[in-house]
Amino acid sequence: MGSRKPARADHRIAVYPGTFDPITNGHSDLVARAAPLFDRIIVAVARSTSKAPGFALEERIGLARTALAGLPNVEVRGFDTLLAQFVVECNAGVILRGLRAVSDFEYEFQLASMNRHLIPQAETLFLTPAETYSFISSSLVREIANLGGDVSGFVHPAVQKALRQRWRNGTRAGSATPRKQPR
Repeated sequence: MGSRKPARADHRIAVYPGTFDPITNGHSDLVARAAPLFDRIIVAVARSTSKAPGFALEERIGLARTALAGLPNVEVRGFDTLLAQFVVECNAGVILRGLRAVSDFEYEFQLASMNRHLIPQAETLFLTPAETYSFISSSLVREIANLGGDVSGFVHPAVQKALRQRWRNGTRAGSATPRKQPR
């Protein structure tokens, strides 16, 4: 990033990045537990075209805002730049990441090391979810919802409704026949 000394970042501002496709109770729990630790948390919803999200960026931002509405120091914003650039734009000094299992660690460690190189003024902080949520992932929630399963214990009611609407007249994964919706 050149020979210029990086600006001093504010370590009272944390950025929690992800695709949040959709935001789960695990994500919300992590944000709620981190909120008292910072003056401001920015939940950064990535456009992430490489992951081919099931919900559009604007939908994911709206769902995250709804799920996190009770946390006054939490802001939800979308971004489509390099995370390092977004963190600098926010003047954040912390990148917040969640670790559900040991299997997440290697990938997260690699990301943290790269981010340390790109934005040395920001630290990465790892939090683990409450045990109740350690097995929840957005991809599993999408799959369960797509197959007509009950995701009410894994997501905010607004997210559950959005998932239901998404696949209301859709087909089951791997099937050409429309699935029936319970009334």
